[in-house]
Amino acid sequence: MAIRLIDNEHRARIKVVGVGGSGGNAINRMIESGMHGVEFVAVNTDAQALETSRADFTICIGSSVTRGLGAGADP
Repeated sequence: MAIRLIDNEHRARIKVVGVGGSGGNAINRMIESGMHGVEFVAVNTDAQALETSRADFTICIGSSVTRGLGAGADP
């Protein structure tokens, strides 16, 4: 019986999207725990929180409304 390797084209791609402060904290904890093989995306209205994020990608939303500040738990 031959073993066939799966090429990268057919492998599952896992992305974790963390939204807001709690989502960003969860992403940072996952990265600190050594989780590999996952792409992390942090989404927040707070630009300062995104600067300290360890996520692979960050997305700042609502910047025209919040001017990069947090939404104060009132989306």
